[in-house]
Parts: sequence; C-alpha cells; structure tokens
Amino acid sequence: MSAISKRRERERAQRHQLIITTARELAEAEGWEAVTTRRLADRVEYSQPVLYSHFNGKDAIMSAVALEGFGELADRLRHARLAAPEPPQALHAVCRAYLEFASEQPALYQAMFVLPTDVKFGHAETPPALRAGFDEFVNCFRPDNPRRELFAEVTWSALHGMAVLSESGRIPPDRQPERLDFLVTQIAGSRHETSHHRS
Repeated sequence: MSAISKRRERERAQRHQLIITTARELAEAEGWEAVTTRRLADRVEYSQPVLYSHFNGKDAIMSAVALEGFGELADRLRHARLAAPEPPQALHAVCRAYLEFASEQPALYQAMFVLPTDVKFGHAETPPALRAGFDEFVNCFRPDNPRRELFAEVTWSALHGMAVLSESGRIPPDRQPERLDFLVTQIAGSRHETSHHRS
C-alpha cells in the first residue's frame, strides 16, 4: 500500500470515529431523537454524502455506538472483577460497575440495550465485546456451578431492570445500593454458589 493510500485510510478511520463520537455526545446531550444525519453532518463539517459513505443511516450509526459501548463496558466490568478479592465481592463490584455505567451514560446504554438494533445477542454472530462483557458476570460465579451462565443471565436481567426503571423514575434511584445488596446476597447465597460439591 502506498503512502497516499495509507494516509487516506487513516483519514477515513478518523472520520469514521469522529462521526461515532459526535453521535454519542449529541445523544447524551439531547437524546437519540435529536441525532439526525443532517445534524451530524453539520457538526462534523462533512457533507451528508460523505457521512453516508461511512454509515447508511442513523440505525447504522447507533449500532456502531453500541459496539463501542460494549467494549467499554467489558473493560469496566473486568477491572471491577479483578480488583475484588473473592467471588461475592467480585459479583458486587461487577454489578455496581454495570449500574454506574448505565446511569453515567444513559443514551449510550439505550443504544446498547434498549433501542431496536441489528446486533445479535446470544448468537454465533454476537460481537466479541458483548460476549466478553457477559463473561465477566459468568466469571463471578464458581467454576463448579453448572448453572453459572443461568446465574449470569438472571443477574444481568435484574440489573437491566434496575437501571431502566431507575432511569425512567419508575423506582426511586436513591434505593439502588439497597437493591444491589439484596440482589447480590440472594444470588451469591444460593445453593449452587455456596455448595462445594457438584450437583
């Protein structure tokens, strides 16, 4: 590849990332309904045809934002788990990190887990970063627990409900720590997690 081709490829990658970053910033500031290809083109100072040469519309941009978010969430959950000494503490740390991620970046969280998307969940085509994030929950449970993936799914489902219901004001946000303590106590204290024998 020539030096000119490399430079063009690098510039294209930078444009691609700028569009994703700008979409995230606009969504967090004004909500996803404010994110249009026209507004994005104005913000990044590219024509709409240039923007469409990267993404074929808003849905594709949201999917790209979600994929970026999956990678960031997986990293955050991994750091939380590795910083904790024992499985129950690791589970609590991972759950807390998940809820903090959701509350700090609600528009990003919406793109990842609430709004319609063509991202495949629980599928052979599931993005590696999404699977990596789920695996951080799985790794909080004992290796000899034959139902550790089920435990991870139920934990994630409960956290998602807590995050969405709290964000929308359906449940009081200030009781989130108490809910988290209850969830971890119930899950970590269940039979498969406290038994030292395979079932």
